[in-house]
Amino acid sequence: MNKDIKILAIESSCDETAASVVKNGREVLSNVISSQIALHTLYGGVVPEIASRKHIEKINQVIEEALKEANTTLEDIDAIGVTYGPGLVGALLVGVAEAKAISYATNKPLVGVHHIEGHVSANYIENKELEPPFLCLIVSGGHTHLVLVKEYGEYEIIGRTRDDAAGEAFDKVARAIGLGYPGGPKIDKVSKEGNKHAIEFPRANIDDAPYDFSFSGVKSAVLNHINSCKMKEEEIQVADVAASFQNAVVDVLVTRTIKAAKEFGMHKVCIAGGVASNSALRQAMKEACTKEEISLFYPSPIFCTDNAAMIGAAAYYEYKKGTRHGLDLNAVPNLKIGQR
Repeated sequence: MNKDIKILAIESSCDETAASVVKNGREVLSNVISSQIALHTLYGGVVPEIASRKHIEKINQVIEEALKEANTTLEDIDAIGVTYGPGLVGALLVGVAEAKAISYATNKPLVGVHHIEGHVSANYIENKELEPPFLCLIVSGGHTHLVLVKEYGEYEIIGRTRDDAAGEAFDKVARAIGLGYPGGPKIDKVSKEGNKHAIEFPRANIDDAPYDFSFSGVKSAVLNHINSCKMKEEEIQVADVAASFQNAVVDVLVTRTIKAAKEFGMHKVCIAGGVASNSALRQAMKEACTKEEISLFYPSPIFCTDNAAMIGAAAYYEYKKGTRHGLDLNAVPNLKIGQR
């Protein structure tokens, strides 16, 4: 009889202070998230200094709440999982210091987790049958990657963005058309009222790298369109601009993913990261995968944005592999995926 493994997971890489207790990598016993969105909306984006301070204020109570909700004590926990990169260095340090303190005080093993590998692992939580190998499209505010997940904890990047990440482009375009922050959900919402073929924005292809992405061109095209309307004193059709921009980005994400899945013989595709909760992306990916007879997996929106449950899922597989970190674990703001 295998013993159940319970992991206390901590996530503080950006503007969410989160803690979770996860059993056997797939069963979420608690998932507590303290979001700072309202705070950063005042500034139109995340202010690192404010984020770090807020994490310090919230982290103890978030962990206490997660343990309580899971009906668990620190004695029952088998390991502490924590995001140690990539992310904002000050924000990461709060979580890492907290995890090290708990690990030291309880004499429980410490497992550092890569934030993006956490996003990939979010797919395991609700899709109990999902196992590697599969292809994963990771789309978030800071990252756009196409990754072959060969085994638990074993990743090969086959495509990445050359400039803006998809989520970053969403935020910048939302700001330009007056929707404000956070851009992704607002563009998703207003696009439903617009015509996605109103304006044909460009799709960038990179000659020597068929699976790489570039979103700065489409972002510039949107800005040029807005400026041109202003110069001609034409009214900017916000819903049409948003829908057309979103359509261009989704089109590129879906076609590259399907192309890669076919080339690498992958019959399972996952999407992960904050932008994975975008309704147009989910719909287009669903249609494309159905057409190609590929199984599609994605997490519920609560597990797409930053959370600690996904970190607990990733930590479990690292823990089982024997990954242990010492008290010298440090925050690595630009940690590469697959780096150990």
